[in-house]
Order: sequence, then structure tokens, then C-alpha cells
Amino acid sequence: MKLDLSFVRSQFPAFSEPSLEGWAFFENAGGSYPCRQVVNRLTDFYRKNKVQPYYPYPASAKAGELMDRAYQRMAAYLNVNPGEIHFGPSTTQNVYVLANAMRPMWEDGDEIIVSCQDHEANAGAWRRLSKRGIKVIEWHVNKEDGMLDVEVLKGLFTGRTKMVAFPHCSNVIGYINPVKEISQLAHENGAVSVVDGVGWAPHGFPDLKDLGADIYMFSSYKTYGPHLGVMYVNNDLMGKLENQSHFFKEGIPKSMITPAGPDHAQIATINGILDYFDALYEHHFEKEVDPAQRMSALNGLFREQEEALQEILLDFLRSRNDVRIVGPEANINRAPIVAILPKNKGVMEVYNSLIEHKLMLGYGDFYAARPLMDMDIPRDPGVIRMSFVHYTSEDEIRQLIGGLKASL
Repeated sequence: MKLDLSFVRSQFPAFSEPSLEGWAFFENAGGSYPCRQVVNRLTDFYRKNKVQPYYPYPASAKAGELMDRAYQRMAAYLNVNPGEIHFGPSTTQNVYVLANAMRPMWEDGDEIIVSCQDHEANAGAWRRLSKRGIKVIEWHVNKEDGMLDVEVLKGLFTGRTKMVAFPHCSNVIGYINPVKEISQLAHENGAVSVVDGVGWAPHGFPDLKDLGADIYMFSSYKTYGPHLGVMYVNNDLMGKLENQSHFFKEGIPKSMITPAGPDHAQIATINGILDYFDALYEHHFEKEVDPAQRMSALNGLFREQEEALQEILLDFLRSRNDVRIVGPEANINRAPIVAILPKNKGVMEVYNSLIEHKLMLGYGDFYAARPLMDMDIPRDPGVIRMSFVHYTSEDEIRQLIGGLKASL
């Protein structure tokens, strides 16, 4: 079974939008195109249910029902309990609240390990705890390829280690870290495992029970949906966190660590992402399975599609002596997030030329400031990043390669 790319692309309005015709989109790590199910759900909610939810009159009751379904369905796809799912305004905001909720669990002088491969969303708030009595231990990346070494991590644990924070996949380096192994190592040392899944989730929702992390976070606007931060917090850990919401929200998990009033419409619209996955599964497979198994089957299709396209791109880049791949060059345990540095021209000269070839991509540090600092890569102008997902076509990869040939 292969991914039916025509069916996939028919689910995204952007691919039939006249103003985008001829442009190839390679800034998916910054935010993906929304699927039509999401667009329809959001429009529908604003037309019919944009009232205070959970009252007994029909429009309100339906609004509450749609929100509840979003928690239930997202939990089912991630193989966790609905009470372990939290929707906040962004991943950055979610981590900020979490850091404040977790600090009372620890004593002055306790230690947390924070990787230097992280997006700043899963680094900055934890590092601020150094001003509140917590010792922050940095897990640095390899200077040459930006990789994290688990053997180095083993030497960072002490009897006072309480947490390890790291990315499932860096949004610049692209390597898929062994989350299960690292989480198990954290638990063996009495520490909590906190995983930034923002870079990886667009390429397939993980089975969180199997993964073993205590906290896992990603952004729904990078997974074909609305602008929300999705956060899983293990129930056992949730009971130890300090309430960050109103006093009368104590004991209500979905309120305690999302203190701002929820965006009712966007939470309800989360259903659109899962509608898309349901439609995709039903188009490709006949067997009825639970949502977590559906996701596993779809992940296989996504991975095959993305790896094939990434091999074409990496093969081209490896053949050149005028460009550096930032991160590992092999197409092994790698997400389709490829950052480069031109060797013979400036970053901005090459980038501006790529735009002229109708390529939508990004440059800068992408909030991954610390891996670039560890690798001695200037944050300004940073790197050129090309990121794609399962809806990307081979023609678009060829368009990208043509632009690179002309620009480098």
C-alpha cells in the first residue's frame, strides 16, 4: 500500500488556490497547510456554535460536545486517556505554565537536564528556573553534526536530577532522537521525561503510552490544524502539579495547567485533523481498527512517502561541494527537515534567489538558537531550511532542486 497523493492533496484547499499556483511549499516545520476538514469545522463553529459552551440550549450544548470530542478523539489517536490531554494557546505558553506548576515539586539545589538541541519553547522556561533555586545542566550537541549523544546524557545524571527535557526531533537538525530509550533512562534515575514533539508530530502522531514520556507537546498548527498547543501530561504526574488556574479549578486537570480561558472554536476544530486522518485511513485500508492503530498504519504511509522524497533531496545535496548539510547527511532516523549553509555565497543571496524560483522556505535560527550556538553557526542570518510533509510531491522536490542548482 502506497500513499495516494492525489487523494491527500485533494484534502487541502491550498493546492487548488489560484494565488498559490506554481509555488512549492517548504516551510512546513513553521506551520503546515490546514486540511479542508479543519477549515470547514472552524467556519462551521463560528457560524453555528460561537457561544459560551456547556449550557443546555442547543447551540451551547453542541459547542461543549464538540470540545469534549476533541479531547476524546485526540487522546484516542495518541493512545492516552482524555484527562491527560490539554489544549493551550501555544507550546511555548504550555511549557511556561508547566515550569511554574512543577517548580514546587522540587527543592532548592535540585537539578534538571535541558538539551541544547531544543526549540526554545522547550528550553527557555526550564532554564529560567535557574533563578529560582534549580540547577540547570546542559546536554550539549555534537559540534559537527548537532546530534545528542545518549552516552553523554548518562554522565549528567546525579542523585538530584529531577527532569530531562529534549526534542523528539530538532526543527533544524532533523534527527529523530530515541525518545523511548531516553525516557527509560530518565525514569531509572528518578527523573521526569519532557519531550518537545513539535518537530516530529507533523510526520506522524506517536503512541505515547509506548513512547514512555511523562510529558509530550506539539503544535496543532503544524499538524494541519488550528493554532493551539497540544500537551499530554501523565495522570500520575498531573496529581503532583501545583494548580496554575483559579482556586476553584483545583482538581480539574484540563484547567489546572491551562489558566487562560480556552479557545472554544479552535479546540472544537481539532476534530478536523482527526476527521482528515479518518478519511485518509478509510481511503487506504479496509480493516476496522481503533484510532491508535489507524495512526500507526498512516504513519507507515507517511514515512515511506517522506523518506523517498528526502532521499532525492539529500542525494542531490551530498553530490555538491558548495553546500553544507546542517545535521546528519544519511537518510536514517531523519525527518524531512533539512537545513543547509551555502559555502560559496551568502545565506541571503541564495535564499532570495530561491524565492525567485517560487519556493516558499525559511531562513534564520527558527528558535533553535542553542544548537546553532553549540555548532558555531551564526544565528544571523542563520541557516536555510527546507521542510516538507506527506502531502509534498516529487515534482515539488524537483522544483526545489532546480532552484538550488540555479542559486548555489
